This record gives sequence, structure tokens and C-alpha cells, in this order.
Amino acid sequence: MSDIKQLLDNNKAWSARTKEGDPDFFNKLAKQQKPEYLWIGCSDSRVPANQIVDLLPGDIFVHRNVANLVVHTDFNCLSVLQYAVDVLQVKHVIVCGHYGCGGVEAAMGDDQFGLIDNWLGHIKDTIVKHQAELDSVPESARLAKLCELNVIEQAKNVARTTIVKDARKRGQNITIHSWIYSLKNGEITNLGCDF
Repeated sequence: MSDIKQLLDNNKAWSARTKEGDPDFFNKLAKQQKPEYLWIGCSDSRVPANQIVDLLPGDIFVHRNVANLVVHTDFNCLSVLQYAVDVLQVKHVIVCGHYGCGGVEAAMGDDQFGLIDNWLGHIKDTIVKHQAELDSVPESARLAKLCELNVIEQAKNVARTTIVKDARKRGQNITIHSWIYSLKNGEITNLGCDF
């Protein structure tokens, strides 16, 4: 239980430091949420959305799942997307993966992990779709390449949702970005497939 107590103590210290730096911070935060960005990223604990783009709480709306997938039957992800687009009126949807993603790596192999194999099947579809491209890079670079291709495919999936299509019909301006984060240097690369 002491580990959990430490988290609560950390929270109190963070709250106190934050109030000391900006006494009105939490009052402003509690009044409204109006981010311009939706971040769809991996659940990996080493990729904290707010922190790696240096934004404060309230500046970015976040959805995370294993391997940053956007699956057309995932009502959790789609609900987040719809809320972000229709209610928050975000201007940017960022799909951000990361190199060395364990979910992507697991999808490359034939090992079975249980329930998550169903989820990783979507990445296996990406492998099949881009097999020739993956085969054209050295084996040592295939995981990185697949991480990139996965991000691009998920950004395309966002663009194909009825949520984004309906918003565009209404004249709402939304740009979908495909980014990848490096755990080795902390930098984000824009993969250049913006929709």
C-alpha cells in the first residue's frame, strides 16, 4: 500500500507546486475544456502525450490503446473521436505511434498472447497489405517500418470514419496527422501523411 500512498503524496506535492506557480490554474482548468487537439496514441507508459509535446492539462484531449489503433468497431475510440470532433470542435487529430512498440512487434510474430491477439489482428492486416514494402527493408529495420506504416493506416482509418466525413460536410476544418515518437531521443517525426 505504500506505493499507492506515494502516488497520492506525489499528487499533493504536484498540486501545491502548480498552485504556487499559478494560483488560478485549477480554477481556469475547471471552467472549461477547449483543446484544439485530439491525440490517439499507444498505451505505452513511456509516451505521455501532454509531456512530450509540452502542453498543459486541458490543452490536448487524449485516447490511448495498445498500438494506437483506430478500429471501426471500437466504440471507445469512436466515442472519443466523436466527442472531440462534434463537441470540443478540435482542429487536429494526431495519431502518434512510437518506435519499438510492443504491440506492433507482437503482431509481427506467430506467438499467441490470448485476447489481445484479436486486437493485434488489425496490425497483421497492415502487414499483409504492405508485405512487399516490409520485405524491401532489412530485417533489422522492419519493426520500425511497420510502426510507421501502422500509424499511417490508423490515420487513414480516422479519415474514413463517418464522424470526420460528417464534420467535413458541415464545413468543419479538421486535419489528421500521422506522427511517430522515438523513445531513444524523445523526438517526434511527422510521417508526412496528413489528411
